[in-house]
Amino acid sequence: MTLQQVYKHAIKNNYALGAFNFVNLESLTAILDAAQELNTPVIVAVSESAFKYMGFEFLKSIIQGARKTYSIPFFVHLDHGKNLDICQEAIECGFDSVMIDASSLPLEENIKLTKQVVNFAHAKGVQVEAELGKLKGVEDDICSSEHLFTDPIEAKKFVEETNVDSLAIAIGTSHGVNKFSGEAKIRTDILTQIENAIPSTPLVLHGASSVPKELTQKINELGGNLKNAKGVPEEILTEVSTKHNIVKINVDSDIRMATTYAIRKYLTENSSEIDARKYLGEAKKEITKLVKEKILNVFKTKEINNF
Repeated sequence: MTLQQVYKHAIKNNYALGAFNFVNLESLTAILDAAQELNTPVIVAVSESAFKYMGFEFLKSIIQGARKTYSIPFFVHLDHGKNLDICQEAIECGFDSVMIDASSLPLEENIKLTKQVVNFAHAKGVQVEAELGKLKGVEDDICSSEHLFTDPIEAKKFVEETNVDSLAIAIGTSHGVNKFSGEAKIRTDILTQIENAIPSTPLVLHGASSVPKELTQKINELGGNLKNAKGVPEEILTEVSTKHNIVKINVDSDIRMATTYAIRKYLTENSSEIDARKYLGEAKKEITKLVKEKILNVFKTKEINNF
């Protein structure tokens, strides 16, 4: 089963795959435990900064170990690669998919760089995601002070000239935990126009953590300071998963919040504990719980048996 096959199946059967970011062994296995229990495919994503944090050899080893351990199909994806070099390195590390994010460049330069990555990746049997438009907010090394919605006409030109496998679009979501200052709203009208322009292209939604209110409250009660935290309502995520061509939805901030809550809670209740396996074990449980909820009730991902 390839990622492109899953994307096509998702468009036809009205669901999306979660792309959950991981930064270490615990978060990776927590995500895969959830997908294994639900018998669904899943994407595990690594940001460029997380790639550097874990290191090439360590990351390569845990990916190889995970492939031997889990029976469900999972796909390792580079999130927001900024240049050809990091995409090549991820491919050498065993990734199934890479994202080249040249959205900060003028259109023609974005096209040129994306084509270079596509040519290299396709020769290795690896898929490429690109981005058109800008998402507001800050997460890892990604930072933008304003939205720039994806232009449907430019999207058609971009896909035709680059032969990219999937396209991340900007329709109102944001990176980080403070996604909206007022009413949470995304531009489904623009999404529909993009779908009409490139109907067979799998679309991707970034900045799509829901930032659960109960997690925000619990973290703050345990000494956190998450002010004005507001994510994408889950009903909106379900709508774009089941009624549009959004086949991949990125979740990073929610994973961080689940981790932070579990560790804060455990150490608050067990102030003399110094065994990292215990509080990281609690973090794993909380991540698995969150990922299962997203897969089953928000993205409506189909079981492998239904393929």
